Amino acid sequence: MRTDAELRGELLQELGRLRRVVPEITGCLVATTDGLLIADDTHSLAVEGVAALSAACLGVSQRIADSAGHQDFQEVLISSSGGHVAMYMAGHGAVLVLLARADANVARLHHEARRAIAVVSRVMTDAALGFAQAVPEPAAQ
Repeated sequence: MRTDAELRGELLQELGRLRRVVPEITGCLVATTDGLLIADDTHSLAVEGVAALSAACLGVSQRIADSAGHQDFQEVLISSSGGHVAMYMAGHGAVLVLLARADANVARLHHEARRAIAVVSRVMTDAALGFAQAVPEPAAQ
């Protein structure tokens, strides 16, 4: 069983890889779908706020997709004059958030994000399994 530090290190390594291969990315983070920050590679002072708002945005987006009769919600892209915010479901319980400049190639952003989602999903699954193994069994009555 890997430690929390090892799992977090793997997430940080993947976030760093994203920033190297897509230089227009100005920051990236992994959060829970509840909005709690897990790991980040950004210099933003409001990173916890971004994590919380991303979770809320994904929740609303998922409800919209469900209401439209679409299944397996995957991602949201917000584009503005200042840049892009891309949010991706990363397995059960996690979201990958990428912040990018306005001149970013969105197709490349999506392509690299999909590679990162596989890593984040695996790490989060490993973390959940590790947590489940660490929780003591209830006492017999």
